[in-house]
Amino acid sequence: MRLTICLLCAALVATLTGAAVAQESFVHGLWVWKTASVLAAPNSGEALRDFCRAQTVNEVYLSYSPDKADATEVEQVAGVVTLLHRSGIRVEALLSSVNADEPGAHREKLLDHVRAVLEFNRKHPRSGFDGVHLDVEPQQRPENKGPGNLVFLPNLLETYREVRMLAEENRMTVNADIPNKFLKGDLGQRQALMSSLPRLTLMLYELSNPSDGESTAAQADKLRQASENYFNMAYQGLSGSRLAKMAIGLRTPDYENQLPNMLKTVQQNLSSNPHYLGWAWHSYNDAK
Repeated sequence: MRLTICLLCAALVATLTGAAVAQESFVHGLWVWKTASVLAAPNSGEALRDFCRAQTVNEVYLSYSPDKADATEVEQVAGVVTLLHRSGIRVEALLSSVNADEPGAHREKLLDHVRAVLEFNRKHPRSGFDGVHLDVEPQQRPENKGPGNLVFLPNLLETYREVRMLAEENRMTVNADIPNKFLKGDLGQRQALMSSLPRLTLMLYELSNPSDGESTAAQADKLRQASENYFNMAYQGLSGSRLAKMAIGLRTPDYENQLPNMLKTVQQNLSSNPHYLGWAWHSYNDAK
């Protein structure tokens, strides 16, 4: 009898442990912009760590401009990376550009920034970045606006691939933020996009706003439907076993204090999808 009870308890513990591991395997990301300003305040690293703990964040995308960072900022970044690592939180170097898709000087500038991140890691072996997080937005340039205008996509994907090569040679991951416009391409464009990187984050913005008069339940329903539709759109008809997993990024201005609940809605709705990576919160600067 005692043996049976012990076996049942062991099975229950294993089941609960497995569920916890599965839960923790999803990305819960957080963008941090203007890192130098954020870290200038006393105990700012501890405040960021405590926010991550409270909101179950396990990845931080820390903006980093190697060409502008002085020695003080470099050491501040190394310190906060160490602090977050001690709480089991991954940290990715957030690199942004509106023109790094273009071959030549613009792309090389971004690649030089990636190389500088790698050099940072070599100089700080115990407090290095775990990955590179790209926020490259050619869709913001006037010539690339308009529905269906993805003429820039081949060059952008080549930039992704070059960053990926540098990062993976140094055991780092790569993630890139994308707008929903990228998922509206044809089959060939989507196949190329979803094969270019192992991780992508869909910026699912402006579905709702606090003044639209809709209830929280209605906003959650809209989010569930939109996230499912975009996942279907992204992967429909694609082939291959090494397609990117995709996270859903939401922003504070769309939901204000309801954002944590909306992020939970995303996870509850998509957690069984094999392509689901997790969620991401834009941004710490708005939320704190």
